Amino acid sequence: MRQPEIQTAAFRVHMSIAPSPQTTAEPFDVNIVLGTTTSGAPAFMSIEELLSTRLLVQGNSGSGKSHLLRRLIEQSAQAVQQVVVDPEGDFASLAHAFNHIVIDAAAQSENGMRQIARRTRQSRVSVVVTLEHLDTERQMRYAGAFLNGLFDIDRQFWTPALVVVDEAQLFAPAVAGEVSDESRKSSLEAMTNLMCRGRKRGLAGIIATQRLAKLAKNVAAEASNFLMGRTFLDIDMQRAADLLGIDRRQAEMFRDLECGRFVGLGPALSRRPISISIGEVRTHSNASGAKLLPLPERSQEEARGLLFQANAPQIPRYVPEKTMGIEALLATMTERPAPQPMSDTEPESETDAMPEVEAVSPPLSSPPPRAAAENDRPEVSAKDGIDAVLNALFSEPGATGRSVAKLYEDFLSRCRKRRLSGRVLDIVHFRRRLVLAQAGITPAVAELPDWPQAVTIANRLDEAFQGLFLHLASAAIQDLPCPTDSMIAQACGTHSPRRALGLLARMQSLGIVDIYEELNGQRVVVLTELQWRTAPGDTSDAVPWIT
Repeated sequence: MRQPEIQTAAFRVHMSIAPSPQTTAEPFDVNIVLGTTTSGAPAFMSIEELLSTRLLVQGNSGSGKSHLLRRLIEQSAQAVQQVVVDPEGDFASLAHAFNHIVIDAAAQSENGMRQIARRTRQSRVSVVVTLEHLDTERQMRYAGAFLNGLFDIDRQFWTPALVVVDEAQLFAPAVAGEVSDESRKSSLEAMTNLMCRGRKRGLAGIIATQRLAKLAKNVAAEASNFLMGRTFLDIDMQRAADLLGIDRRQAEMFRDLECGRFVGLGPALSRRPISISIGEVRTHSNASGAKLLPLPERSQEEARGLLFQANAPQIPRYVPEKTMGIEALLATMTERPAPQPMSDTEPESETDAMPEVEAVSPPLSSPPPRAAAENDRPEVSAKDGIDAVLNALFSEPGATGRSVAKLYEDFLSRCRKRRLSGRVLDIVHFRRRLVLAQAGITPAVAELPDWPQAVTIANRLDEAFQGLFLHLASAAIQDLPCPTDSMIAQACGTHSPRRALGLLARMQSLGIVDIYEELNGQRVVVLTELQWRTAPGDTSDAVPWIT
């Protein structure tokens, strides 16, 4: 191939004016300088030829693949539209020097990526699609959606564009891996369309891979230009030698290539294999190679504390106020002075006349014999009757998992049997009592001094969160382990732990609670507004704690 002389540092433009005077756009050929050959001569690449024949770059990690791609992109940035699919976020720095638009795939939906790809071709804007914040399966789905969006476009938008795909073995694997078949097929189909049918649509695929053996053969076979870097495995060296037309006995040369040197062949490069040392670049990756640094000086105790410290913040635990013990209470009763005889004078006020302990009501006079026969059980107040019905209803197995409407109907039926006439408890107050029952709030917890703070916050929350919030607050105020998944499900009034954990995740997203996982897998929940925290607890332990 004839090597034209260099006239600019970036690239040289050869104008071939069409003879027809009606031509509105003049076609041009761009030859960029990739680097220098072993003789010191410049190594050129024809972008016009590359658009028709595509390029495959191969080299082990550290061989300089990303540097080569960056050099190619920088040299042709002003001549052709560019689309870079970047799984590691290495090419985002192109936006500062060449005005590429960086697309964070993690902030978009799969359909959104497809729509953005169509707009990219319509507007002819150069973009860098970064996939670094996605897992492997989502990277494959999102890259496949974006490439299909570039491919499935109206004919009027079939303008030339370089599509650079780094780490192509991730998107076109030779064999099925741990990802789902649907994701793999979608990504592989998009890569196949790019390399096999993209030429007619103006798409020139430039794919780079660490290992040819991991790349699907029908994708690699469509490239006519090759740049092979340092390789150590025999199977990859043999495939590289076959693609370059080199005798397999000379394949050992790929092990001796230094970083940044590649063997190139193809219509856009040279008709014979040539060795190219890639030139300098203007931009650099944010994730540069690791540099040696001196180790920090720490004692063994400090290092151990850094490794094994708790994940949850060490906020002051709530300490319940201690009540008077039985022995102390008996001591006060024995030391109490004897009652003074009643004086004839009236007390100064009604308060002074009240005793220190609650007066015991005198026993009721025994009813007549007829009345005693008609009443087989002792009389109870309406409040005590309601409490008894609620306690009996909520204590039944699975009762707290039933719907509120069915529970309320059952409650009214039991009240009628006990001759508690009328709607003694409306459904709003019934639902509140049900929330307390689901949360496992006992009278002992309700009498703790700071418990009203938790109730006040719970009343401000959505009704779906109230029971779970009180359940977590009850565990935190008593310094008990974090409730298990089954206990959280019971507090939410459901039999599905998955649904209950989804509700807990929503509370975390709203800032109501913070969830931490300790090194041993135990869970800690912190109530953010109260700054109460539960003790670490297992998630799968089904044995409930007793209050």
